[in-house]
Formats: sequence, C-alpha cells, structure tokens
Amino acid sequence: MELRTFSSLCLVCWLLATSQPTFGGDTAARAAGSGETPVRCRAIVSTDIGGSDNDDYQSMVHFLHYADVFDIEGLLASPPDNGRVANILEVIDAYAEDYQNLRNHSSDYPSPESLRSVSKQGAIESAPKEGFSQSTDASNWLIQRARIEDSRPLYILVWGSITDVAQAVHDAPDIKKRIRVYSIGSWNTHKDRAARNYLFENHADLWWIESDTTFRGMYVGGNQQGDLDNRTFLERHARGHGALGDFLVSKLDKIKMGDTPSVLYLLHGDPNNPEAEHWGGSFVKTEHGPHYWTDSSLPDLAEGKYPGAKTVNRWREDFLRDWQRRLEWALPSVIK
Repeated sequence: MELRTFSSLCLVCWLLATSQPTFGGDTAARAAGSGETPVRCRAIVSTDIGGSDNDDYQSMVHFLHYADVFDIEGLLASPPDNGRVANILEVIDAYAEDYQNLRNHSSDYPSPESLRSVSKQGAIESAPKEGFSQSTDASNWLIQRARIEDSRPLYILVWGSITDVAQAVHDAPDIKKRIRVYSIGSWNTHKDRAARNYLFENHADLWWIESDTTFRGMYVGGNQQGDLDNRTFLERHARGHGALGDFLVSKLDKIKMGDTPSVLYLLHGDPNNPEAEHWGGSFVKTEHGPHYWTDSSLPDLAEGKYPGAKTVNRWREDFLRDWQRRLEWALPSVIK
C-alpha cells in the first residue's frame, strides 16, 4: 500500500462544520502539491492519562509525534480514576527533550511551552446521575476554544470518560455547531455512563463518532508479521528513539494505543465523512440524530468479537510505517 504524507492530507480539515465535502485525502494531497496552502486541523484531546490504563501514555506520545500537522488547542485531563494534568505534563517533558531534533524535520512542531499552556485539569470524578455537575477548567477551556471565530470545526478526541465534554455542552449548547466529537467508548463509557447518556439522550444533533469496538483494530488483527508485531515494533522502532520513544516503552512495552484511532481518523481520509475509509475506522449512521455514527455491524468488518475493527487494522502497515519514520526524526543522527 502507498504511504502518504499527513501534513498534506490534513488539508481536508479546512471545511466548515456544515459543509459537504467533494474530495478525499488523495485529492487533498494533490491540491497541496499544486501550491495550495494546507489548513491545519484544530484538535483538543480529553484523556484519562495516568488513570487506569497506560495506553493513553502511548497515544499521547504518538499524537505529539504528529503535533506539527495539528493546531493543538487543548490537552485535557479527565476521569476516570487518577488521571491528572501532571501526567500530561510528563509526556510534554519527554517531548521537550526531542523538540529540537523533531524541528529539524518540521518547523511546525509547537513549543513545549505552548503545549503546557493548553493543558488543563478536568473533572476528577464521574458525573452524577444527571450527567453534568460543576464546570471545570477543562470544560470552560473547551467552551472558550469552541467559541473562537474560526471557520474550521474543532475536533474533540475523547480518550477517557466524556465527562468534561458533557459538562461543556450542558453549560454552552451553542458550541455544538462548532465541535466534532470522536470518542473511544467501551470501558470509558462504563466509567461514566451518566455523562454519555446525557449527551446521547439530550443532544442528538451533536456531531459524534462513538467507537465502542472499531478502535480495537489498533492492536488486534491486521498485519503483525515480523517487526509489525505489537511488541517487536516498539522494541525496534520506539526504544532508543528519543525521549518520547523510551518514555512510551517504559509505560507499556507493546502496542495497545486504543485511543490512537481518533488521531488516525484525522490523518488519513476525509474527516467530513465518517462513512468513508480512514485509518481511524469507517462508521455507520444510525437513526439517532443527523450526525451520529458508530461501529459497523457487517460481519466481514469484524475482527473476532470486535465489530468494525477491520476498518482500522486493514491499514496497520501503512500507519505504523509512517509513525516509524517520525520516531526516527527524534534521533540526532537522522538529518532532514
């Protein structure tokens, strides 16, 4: 399969939240090659990093390796369990060590200071039965960024409970027309079902991809031959590859990264069309609202017991090989 350059593909994020796309990633890449200026995707990550599962550390490392192709407008620490903004700052500290080497390849990498400035603490407890409670620094920040005058939608990538998103939408329902949510469900939903149900039952007009099983394709199935094996890939291509690579392996020495498909969705494919092919999965519309998509139930897209997972793992070699290249950027011996 052809490998693609993401800084070009992210051009498709220029469209307004209400626009109808007429092209996909390949066309966007050609447009960028013709001299048009790529427009970067706006993104906020809401994560339970430091809480119950170390794979959020892995996903944050991966995300920061691609920090040059996004406008990162927020890194929010949300529940469940013990996730705190200090855990986000741990990863940024590792990024700071690699920063100059990464900038040898792209001057668009944001400074560590700018990333620290948009790191905010969210709720530390799940929502009560109503699905919302008191505003937090994170929910207020989300509202502030959503209200910025910008023609691009603000993508909110939810890696933990959806608590702070529900709070923000409750406090400022006007932001719904400006945001797009891609949430990793399953365990995260279980840890705060009230917040999820509040959004689902009261805000059916929210643009929302809810991935309950599709995300499993990040580490289940696909091409895992040779160095593409979950453990071998990190041993060969992350360990010893800068501070970020070593930090990732120290937290979990095999690929899980179940939240990463939310990032991959923006890196390859037309983000305006969740039903199209993306590295982060393809989804189906249901009867719930005009802008809600979830896992496909088609048998041929399931990986074992996980519906939709093959829409991610079919791209495994492509997205891992491209990440491998960026891991190498952290090495001082690699010259642009």
